[in-house]
Amino acid sequence: MKKFKLTDLLIFVVTAELVGALSALLAGDFTSFYAEVIRPPLSPPAWLFPVVWAILYALMGISAYMIWNNRKNELRRSSALKLYYIQLAVNFSWSIIFFRFRAFALAAAAAVILFFLVGAMILSFRRISPLAAKLNIPYLVWLGFASYLAVAIYFLN
Repeated sequence: MKKFKLTDLLIFVVTAELVGALSALLAGDFTSFYAEVIRPPLSPPAWLFPVVWAILYALMGISAYMIWNNRKNELRRSSALKLYYIQLAVNFSWSIIFFRFRAFALAAAAAVILFFLVGAMILSFRRISPLAAKLNIPYLVWLGFASYLAVAIYFLN
């Protein structure tokens, strides 16, 4: 384990937050669109999404920093970080697919794929840092719920 560096940690957290912010910006006005679609039971209010995502992106950034900062096994670390960046790219694209392009079927598929990618990432992280893996459990739970919403919205609309 390298020495803790606050600057490096902040780079990881801010990068993850910026991915979310840029995705939201490119997705367009999601609140009015979200109000227009037929939503399934248990759909949360629109204001909850940015709050939850801000927390989840921070946790993602912290966990990725923990993996990056661990120098015990370079091959595992490299593999885990590749999964992190792949899931982050799919995460980035989801809002754009759903809100900007309104491609509900593709968005539902992307949500399910993202769920499995994050599951694989957590398993990969766990081999390096159990704490880094645990930090992503809320993300996986939220993605399970988001997948339910995406699939249901596809069928309802």
